[in-house]
Amino acid sequence: MKQIDIDVNNKLAEDLNKEIRHFALNYDKINLHGVCGQRYIGCGISHDIKINIDGVPGNDLGAYMAGPELEIFSNAQDAIGNTMNKGRIIVHGSCGDTTGYAMRGGEIFVKDSVGYRVGIHMKEYLDMKPVIVIGSSAGDFLGEYMAGGIIILLGIGITKAENLTGKYLGTGMHGGVMYINGSIPKKNMGKEIKKAELTDEDKKVLNKYIKQYKKYFNYTKEINADNFSKYIAADKNPYHLLYTKN
Repeated sequence: MKQIDIDVNNKLAEDLNKEIRHFALNYDKINLHGVCGQRYIGCGISHDIKINIDGVPGNDLGAYMAGPELEIFSNAQDAIGNTMNKGRIIVHGSCGDTTGYAMRGGEIFVKDSVGYRVGIHMKEYLDMKPVIVIGSSAGDFLGEYMAGGIIILLGIGITKAENLTGKYLGTGMHGGVMYINGSIPKKNMGKEIKKAELTDEDKKVLNKYIKQYKKYFNYTKEINADNFSKYIAADKNPYHLLYTKN
């Protein structure tokens, strides 16, 4: 494997990303050291390259990405995976708000917790089905306006159901599915979602991504797919009464 190390130091985001795009054409792996808030790392790259990130990257990590695997050995800031098409982002910590905003494909794995509006406007088309796996808890508006894809909340370390998510779970949701380890109180649910029966096929999906999560983060405790609740849209077009028919 051909790889290169880059000492990020105090480089401006624009300069760093030019350097990353240049090396991505000729290397299989890029190791970034000393990252501190630089935005747009991996943005728009379509090569099958591995980028390891030592430090805390800034907003919009992996935006419009279509191929690489980014692994962050710390926390990440807001809007990682923004409109991502393909690839994988692995975060060995927590993420900020709007993780996976308008995500269209690929996978995001977060070891710990995420902020508000995670998975907002996620969508899917044909075989492109984005996935977000969250290790611990999520803030308000998880899955807001979700139109497709999968969100899995493992709830590791969370002992009370009301602390798994914030309020307004699935507000405006009209597609996709959320799997949550436990059952969310009615007061935390948006009016546009409903609880559905967990099928054997759902359990296969859960076991697949639980296995990946455990591998990436060296997690050894059991996570039982039978304990998950499934949430889907109550209506495929929840706002049709707000618009005039053509």
